[in-house]
Amino acid sequence: MLIITKINKFILDILFPIKCISCGKENEWLCESCQARIKIRDEHVCGICERVITPDGRTCLACKKIANKKSQGGAIDGFIVASSYLQFPIASAVHLFKYRFIRDLHIPLGNLLVRVLQKTEIPLPDIIVSVPLHHRRLRWRGFNQASLLAKHLAMNLLTHNIIPFDEDLLIRNRHTSPQMRISDYKFRKLNIADAFSILPNSDIKNKTILLVDDIATTGSTIFECAKVLKAAGAKEVFAIVVARQETGA
Repeated sequence: MLIITKINKFILDILFPIKCISCGKENEWLCESCQARIKIRDEHVCGICERVITPDGRTCLACKKIANKKSQGGAIDGFIVASSYLQFPIASAVHLFKYRFIRDLHIPLGNLLVRVLQKTEIPLPDIIVSVPLHHRRLRWRGFNQASLLAKHLAMNLLTHNIIPFDEDLLIRNRHTSPQMRISDYKFRKLNIADAFSILPNSDIKNKTILLVDDIATTGSTIFECAKVLKAAGAKEVFAIVVARQETGA
C-alpha cells in the first residue's frame, strides 16, 4: 500500500507540479498569503432552512420544532459553513482534493475550518468525528477527505491540547450514489436514508459531537449522520464544512 501511494504521488508530481492554485508560488498547493486572503463567514444561518440568521449557525426554533415532531431528536444543533464555494479558490481546492487526490490540500482547507471555528462560541466538542466513506469508495480514493480535515481540526483547534478524534465512530452501511449527482432533494434523502450507524459499544451519551465534512449541498448527509448520533445518545451535534454548494436544481 505504501509503495502504491509513493507511485501515485510520483505520477501526480509529474502531471500536477506543486504550485499555489491561487498565485502560482511553487512547492505549496495554497500558500499562506493566499490562505489569509480567503474570507471566512462571520455571519451564519440555520443549517436546515438556510434563511434565518442565527448565532454560530444554530438551528432555528422553527426547524427544531419540525424536527421534534418528526422524532429526529431535535435535529442538528448547529451547522457552520466556513466560506463561500464561489469564492476563488475554494471550488478549485475542493475539486483537486476530492477528485485529483491531492491529499495535502487538507492542511489549508483544515486551517480554514480552524479559523472559522475559533470565531464561534459553540461548546468545545468532546469528540470530533468525520462523515465516513463506504469501503468501496475509500479504496478508490485512497483516503477519506473528511477524516483528514477532522483530524487536522482535532490537532489544531486548541493551542496546547488535542481534541479526541474518532474516525471509526460512524459507519457507512452501504454504498450510495454520490449526492451531487442527485438534484432532487427528496431523492437525496432517500439515497442517504439509513446509510449510517454507530460502531457497536460506542458510548457517546451526553457528549457534544463535532461532525466534519468537506462540502455540503442540501445537507442530507450531515442531517442523517446527526440523527444517528442523536439516537445513540449524543447531547449536542454540531457540523462544520468548508462550503455549501448549489445543486443547480
